[in-house]
Amino acid sequence: MGNRFFDTPIEFLKGVGPQRAALLNKELGIFTYADLLQHFPFRYEDRTRFYTIAELQENMPAVQLVVIPEKKELVGAGRKQRLVVHARDHTGQMELVWFQGIKWMLDKVKTGIPYVVFGTPVKYSARYSMAHPEIEPATGQNQQRAYLQPVYPLTEKLRTKHLDNRTLNKLVHELLLLARNKIPETLPHYLLAQYRLMDKQNALFQIHFPENHDLLAAARRRLKFEELFYTQLRLLKLKILRQEKSHGIVLNNTGLLTEFYNHHLPFQLTGAQKRVIREIYADLKSGKQMNRLLQGDVGSGKTIVAFACMLIAAGSGAQCALMAPTEILAQQHFKNISRLAEPLGLKVALLTGSVKKSDRKVIHQQLEDGSLSVLIGTHALIEEKVQFHNLGLAIIDEQHRFGVAQRSRLWHKNKSAEPHVLVMTATPIPRTLAMTLYGDLDVSVIDELPPGRKPVQTIHRFDSHRLAVFGFIKKQIEAGRQVYLVYPLIEESEKTDLKHLMDGYESICRAFPGVPVSIVHGRMDAEAKEYEMQRFVKGETKIMVATTVIEVGVDVPNATVMIIENAERFGLSQLHQLRGRVGRGGSQSYCILMTGPKLTADARKRIQTMVKTNNGFEIAEVDLELRGPGDLLGTRQSGMLDLLIADLGKDQQLLQIAREEAIRLLQNDPLLQKPENQVVYNQINLQRQSSTNWSRIS
Repeated sequence: MGNRFFDTPIEFLKGVGPQRAALLNKELGIFTYADLLQHFPFRYEDRTRFYTIAELQENMPAVQLVVIPEKKELVGAGRKQRLVVHARDHTGQMELVWFQGIKWMLDKVKTGIPYVVFGTPVKYSARYSMAHPEIEPATGQNQQRAYLQPVYPLTEKLRTKHLDNRTLNKLVHELLLLARNKIPETLPHYLLAQYRLMDKQNALFQIHFPENHDLLAAARRRLKFEELFYTQLRLLKLKILRQEKSHGIVLNNTGLLTEFYNHHLPFQLTGAQKRVIREIYADLKSGKQMNRLLQGDVGSGKTIVAFACMLIAAGSGAQCALMAPTEILAQQHFKNISRLAEPLGLKVALLTGSVKKSDRKVIHQQLEDGSLSVLIGTHALIEEKVQFHNLGLAIIDEQHRFGVAQRSRLWHKNKSAEPHVLVMTATPIPRTLAMTLYGDLDVSVIDELPPGRKPVQTIHRFDSHRLAVFGFIKKQIEAGRQVYLVYPLIEESEKTDLKHLMDGYESICRAFPGVPVSIVHGRMDAEAKEYEMQRFVKGETKIMVATTVIEVGVDVPNATVMIIENAERFGLSQLHQLRGRVGRGGSQSYCILMTGPKLTADARKRIQTMVKTNNGFEIAEVDLELRGPGDLLGTRQSGMLDLLIADLGKDQQLLQIAREEAIRLLQNDPLLQKPENQVVYNQINLQRQSSTNWSRIS
């Protein structure tokens, strides 16, 4: 019975009805009773005690008091008019102020009787005042009430339609009373006992209407643990299922690879690269389908590792596909891999949106008859009409730009057996996030830079130091080096940003007369961009003024200086990616972060982190802390992270415990047949079809 109750459409809840239901559907994605119960508050207002006027202090959050209005007066005229109510309690006096709804409040507030008021105190001269406080006549009942008031995520549109926080409070309260005896326990009793977790029913009550801070903390811990436990369980089950069910194509011929190693290897591989190739080879020849994530910082040499894997596949008679998120990246991979493949007589082709129809035809033909060994491209690779003769290895670059659905479309390109999948990323992913996003993949890490690479020196300079920075650029150019100058380009203000870019370009031309300068930005067409990029690559221009289009892919070993303007406007991972564009040759390289004098606390932390470390994993941990997982990988949009309450930036320990418990459970009772795991079995069966987050109520 329980679950069908939670599937009830929200319009049937007392106080909702069809019109409000339509708003809740559209604005908050709340369709059922379950959705409303899982629309958790994002903060709480502390109404656990009443303050006196004498206890008020600067910088206090909103507080509640009982005061008696003594005098009302209208101050100012016309649009600047405001209502000031002078109020007191036994310890002192204060003012309550309204700028809107003045006429209504003038009638509503009576002098001489006590009111409960709630608002944020601000000090003016010697007296405290509260603007637009919540106010209601004091009754025995509301003076006894001490609680933490939940504040829910809302939208402007809901507020204008009178669906405010107070209304949502009432609706949730109503629903909790109805649901009281229908909330099933979803965690086994031994886990509740071992980790002293609150029961599910109590946790849902306390998360919405906590009696005190301790009970709120216990409710959050319980719900977070459950969510992380089921997330891990789902990923681990996927992995086990894949290992049992999917038989991989056996790719074990290393003839081509050996020839490449002996005669054509352009440089010595690092220990980390060799280790990763060994790990991948073990998978390819195992007869099980490989699903591996390859993490390596910018410039750590992932491309050569991918190429080595292609040689094992091609040597074993299979085809390879490499999918990249942008045309620029796909073209760069094509250039690099063609150069490596040529002496081995390996056929490589490029397929992107801009490839001509006639050329496409040839590619499709060669793919189907098996004469084409390696296909590199963008999303175009997963189109229906792209058919392989025998796809053995699919490599996906910068995975976070592709959803799981796109990953699986590549798997289905081979009808007889699933191809091996290698996912590569230069965005270092913190362990907690990797465990949650890619818990179904095995992970390999390239954790050393190629020999002879010197770490990039990162320096922070304020705009006032610009002349000194220009002096430094001049010296570098005289020494025969090249320089990147990057400006932010953020969608909302593209016009003003473009102006900054053009102003910057002009001031560089003025400051460096006679030095050839390239300019590249998103508004240029592909041909013009490519032409400017090529001039810089060939060394015809010495300074490249650009927006972030150069973030991925462009490789110019002679460029040793990266100057990032308005660095405070970039995210950490973007700053780190941009810095990775220099330091690709043997010379010492520099990254100079230019900012204005005023920085927010977050911006300051980002800049300090960049100056302090070159380690992508450390940077990713800080980024996760500052921004949260969804923003970090753009997964808010792609629905890969369907978390309701857990926060991967802050709940790392809890995630570790939840994963260990999920592993233990599947080792001891893989089919969930033991009586003590019945609740887990029931919960998974309810959820399997409907959601990626098995901890939901349904």
